[in-house]
Amino acid sequence: MWQKKGASLRSDAQRNRERILAVALVELTRSADTPLSRIARKACVGQGTFYRHFPTREALVLEVYRHEMRQVADSAAELLADREPDRALREWMDRLARFAMTKAGLADAIRQATCGPGSPDKPEHTPVSEAAELLLRAGEEAGTVRPGVTADDFFLAIAGLWQIDPRQDWQPRATRLLDLVMDGLRA
Repeated sequence: MWQKKGASLRSDAQRNRERILAVALVELTRSADTPLSRIARKACVGQGTFYRHFPTREALVLEVYRHEMRQVADSAAELLADREPDRALREWMDRLARFAMTKAGLADAIRQATCGPGSPDKPEHTPVSEAAELLLRAGEEAGTVRPGVTADDFFLAIAGLWQIDPRQDWQPRATRLLDLVMDGLRA
């Protein structure tokens, strides 16, 4: 039976699920059309175990996306725990860029999973938006980020990231763009 959100798994089932997600991330990033049987084989789980966790391709793709988005979002609080707010924001922006650029192949799989008739909706960016809001408010309180900048403003400002070709040497260009955005955010 498919695992309900919030329900706990036995430790071996949780390990299987995590292995499937890790392999799926690599394989789906490489090719959106990767057969699910290949993912199951590389994750060292049987077809029954695989389909108990992810009954459809769409369920797997969307969970990989949610999992990756949660990791990016969770890193905001981790960075704030031991860095000044402006430094935490800038480092988080680098992580967000790395996520965006290295997951370009996954974007094709997400489009395929969410574009057909009766397909599930693409997951919202809520955790990442909340993380941006957390970092912006911390910077505002510290006096390093201009007051009133919203997460929506922030994402509009960095939208140029999605115009950079991830197959080329994207890092220098992303760094320049994010430095410009950061300069614009400073109080």
